[in-house]
Amino acid sequence: MTSPLLTTAPVTPAQLAPLLARWLPAQRWFTGRDRTISNLSVVAATELDADCFHLLVRVEHPGEQDCAHYQLLLGAAADVPPRLQGRVLGEVAGPAGRGLRVYDAVHDRRAAVLLLDRIRRGGTMGHLRFESFPRTAVPSGLTPHVLDVEQSNTSIVYGDQLILKLFRRVQPGINPDLEVPAVLARHGYTQAPAPTAWYHTVAPFFATLGVVQPYLADATDGWTLALQSALERTDFLGEARDLGRATGVLHVALADAFSVTAAPADHTVRLADAMSRRLRYAASRVPDLRPHVDRLQDVFARFAVAGSDLPLQRIHGDLHLGQVLRAGGAWHVVDFEGEPAKPLAERRGAHSPVGDIAGMLRSFDYAAHVGTSPRPQWAEACRAAFCAGYAESGRFDPHGIATVLRAHEADRAVYEVVYEAAHRPDWLTVPMTAVARLCRAH
Repeated sequence: MTSPLLTTAPVTPAQLAPLLARWLPAQRWFTGRDRTISNLSVVAATELDADCFHLLVRVEHPGEQDCAHYQLLLGAAADVPPRLQGRVLGEVAGPAGRGLRVYDAVHDRRAAVLLLDRIRRGGTMGHLRFESFPRTAVPSGLTPHVLDVEQSNTSIVYGDQLILKLFRRVQPGINPDLEVPAVLARHGYTQAPAPTAWYHTVAPFFATLGVVQPYLADATDGWTLALQSALERTDFLGEARDLGRATGVLHVALADAFSVTAAPADHTVRLADAMSRRLRYAASRVPDLRPHVDRLQDVFARFAVAGSDLPLQRIHGDLHLGQVLRAGGAWHVVDFEGEPAKPLAERRGAHSPVGDIAGMLRSFDYAAHVGTSPRPQWAEACRAAFCAGYAESGRFDPHGIATVLRAHEADRAVYEVVYEAAHRPDWLTVPMTAVARLCRAH
């Protein structure tokens, strides 16, 4: 395992391999946490400074043909500040035999400033290329801090002015979180922060690595607002209806900015078959789901028969309350990456907008069931208000496609069952309650 770009770095790729093999599975953004690593290699590396380097790492798992690539920003120093002690991967022998501690430099303020400075200056460095939009200046001298939120990437806020989102798992091609907001901004859509700068790989393949956008410092995410309302039993219907309108406006903007295609004649049948396959897989992993399989299969079968004449278009792809921000009395939409675990081509493809609606409806359900006293009536009222708002600004009424919406909700709930069983068993009752409700509904 070698990389000619690390010729003067204080550590070698061979020294990093065992550290990374132990450290990666513990990271929230590592998609192979439940699988053994069979091979790990550094495929590209660039020194940003004498003790700070950017890596593109390839990870393989036993019995799987596909591999995954991750970007890392690592530091190596004899002495690590106390605030970085919890970010240390391990210790290696450096030049002249002195011990060096390797750490996750994303959390190092000096390294974060260095990275933004490289983006601001632009140009190529090693396997990296830094870009910005014309006439867009990235300011310097901003103090960075990493957002402490549960997500599949890492976000660094600079001086409450900018936010840099680093895509931890990297796939070849342009990331939708750069592509979609940029295209929407060119078409006059103002409810998504437009990217100002970004960086990407130039070798061994092209891939978006990070995007810089304006940071909405005074905003509150929808999950926080909805959860507070559910716990305090306050009215959230106005916000839910506004969010429905905002989602409808977003879908219209996406349809205007990107191509829209008519769904093939067999689209619904194939989609229902895919939902059924996902259900069978989920039931094989989560025994609690098995008593509901027959009724869920019936939900998908009814969807296949009913069909849908909705056109296919670009959508958000992972829409929920955590992906929207409330600021200045309006909703703003962020994180257009889609589900990171899905192939990039699928995330950039055309899909039914019902998928986004179902994701938001499931999110209201989650907000209502967190805590010791579930509030299903609160969720149902918010869901109805959201759909009513969507009907006002979108191109169809969700209440008029109950069979289609129910199938998408059920498919989403099945996905949630697998996720919660693997990562948050205490939350498994939330999607399981939804599964039972959806089985009773038809």
